[in-house]
Amino acid sequence: MTQEWDAGRLDSDLEGVSFDTLAVRAGQHRTPEGEHSDPLFFTSSYVFRTAADAAARFAGEVPGNVYSRYTNPTVRSFEERLAALEGAEQAVGFATGMAAITAVVMSLCSAGDHVLVSQSVFGSTISLFEKYFKRFGIEVDYVPLADVGGWERAIKPNTKLLFVESPSNPLAELVDITALSAVAKAAGAMLVVDNCFSTPALQQPLVLGADIVVHSATKFIDGQGRCMGGAVCGRSKEMNEVLGYLRTAGSTLSPFNAWIFLKGLETLNLRMRAHCASAQVLAEWLEAQDGIEKVHYSGLASHPQHELAKRQTKGFGAVVSFEVKGGKEGAWRFIDATRLISITANLGDSKTTITHPATTSHGRLSPAEREAAGIRDSLIRVAVGLEDVGDLQADLARGLAAL
Repeated sequence: MTQEWDAGRLDSDLEGVSFDTLAVRAGQHRTPEGEHSDPLFFTSSYVFRTAADAAARFAGEVPGNVYSRYTNPTVRSFEERLAALEGAEQAVGFATGMAAITAVVMSLCSAGDHVLVSQSVFGSTISLFEKYFKRFGIEVDYVPLADVGGWERAIKPNTKLLFVESPSNPLAELVDITALSAVAKAAGAMLVVDNCFSTPALQQPLVLGADIVVHSATKFIDGQGRCMGGAVCGRSKEMNEVLGYLRTAGSTLSPFNAWIFLKGLETLNLRMRAHCASAQVLAEWLEAQDGIEKVHYSGLASHPQHELAKRQTKGFGAVVSFEVKGGKEGAWRFIDATRLISITANLGDSKTTITHPATTSHGRLSPAEREAAGIRDSLIRVAVGLEDVGDLQADLARGLAAL
């Protein structure tokens, strides 16, 4: 027999609470069972009280679950928690980060619209814009990420979106989000920021003036390399359009994956602090080593945007990229000499990973596109995990010895 509960005390009062409290408790709406952990709802459909109730929900006249392609309580809990952390009115979950980017463009742009994209974005993002969005009549141009004046000069009367990663993958380049937001607003366009590398624990682009934030939840939000997922955050006006796309196109986030991401958000701030601390140690050490030509990490005083990173983010992130002597051959020798770190192109894991971007994550780009993005054959990317930093340093020393 189900126990009777005081519904007013089942959920926590979150008025005025801090980021860490929101990360643990936002988005949870307890059922009459009174569960303490977030429940997991495995169901494709929902039962209605009456035919009229079903009709009202399908028409959107009353809130409630309709079909798990676009309404599921576990997914909704993840969306509400992430929105709270990003300072957004609403978030929409997706099956992958790339699905999230696709949804933004497909729901908010039309044939004839112009989109400006940073040259410093993930290789698959460039492929998405070049090979697919252009095919449907969307104009696309590319701008150096940090050059705010270049963005302003590239604006056209039909510019609809400005799309950036900041920090970028894999060079940790940044743009002044507040300044770029002003450029977008002056043109009547929207600024979209991929916040995957920083997460809301380190940076809140909406607070800085961006209109929309996208995430690959597969990375640091999960934090342990288990599940695929993505999300879009922003104002309800635009998010309702994005949700409408999801309802029709069906790039649906699994409830199980959403539940994993809920658990990941609970420890996000703690993990990001640890990632950043170890990455800083390794970046400083690498910069002092023979065989290393350049280290790309915004926590270094040598990074050209170090001061901007200090103003704009609460931490410098987990990704350290560096260029070694010997080109591609030297980079491969370095990577193959490691014995602890995982050779994989994924990132955001508790396990440290190492990869050669020019032949993996950015391998589908042409040599000219890679050069424009600063992806050289000598570049190695390390996504620092949660292992002992001394053990990681010792493993990277094996790579240095192989040079």
